[in-house]
Amino acid sequence: MKLPRRPARFVAPLILTAALVGSGQAAAPAGHYMVLGSGNTTTVYDTKSKLTWMRGVNIGTWAEAKTYCAGAGSFLGGTGWRLPTYKELLTLLDLSQTGSTTNDFKHDPVFPYSGNGGTWSATLEAGSQERAWNVNFFYGDTYTYPITQQNLVRCVR
Repeated sequence: MKLPRRPARFVAPLILTAALVGSGQAAAPAGHYMVLGSGNTTTVYDTKSKLTWMRGVNIGTWAEAKTYCAGAGSFLGGTGWRLPTYKELLTLLDLSQTGSTTNDFKHDPVFPYSGNGGTWSATLEAGSQERAWNVNFFYGDTYTYPITQQNLVRCVR
């Protein structure tokens, strides 16, 4: 399946994200992330936010993403898996990464390269039931995208 092209517009939350994330090291400090499990059941525990993330990604529309994450316990284990909020997804964005090659991206290297498409959040655009917020970990930008289109999915609990 081919991922959609990234929209041409950038939004103000990127500036806020840059201020929150800062220009730190190439990787999070030791102990920030803990990789748990192996293979397709690998998760990443964020010791700062106390969230557990699916390490890999899937592809789907916004509705498919919500359904996929709700059922992620069947292959990741545990309960409470869901599509992350926009603010939660922003906690993974690391603007100190260059994001310019297929081996580089704008999140901690503990997460594998996942392409240059946006990643769905559960947060709809204010005043719209047709668009949801995305974070693009290749370019480091954020934007809303039509929920009927396909994008990357990374579940959280």
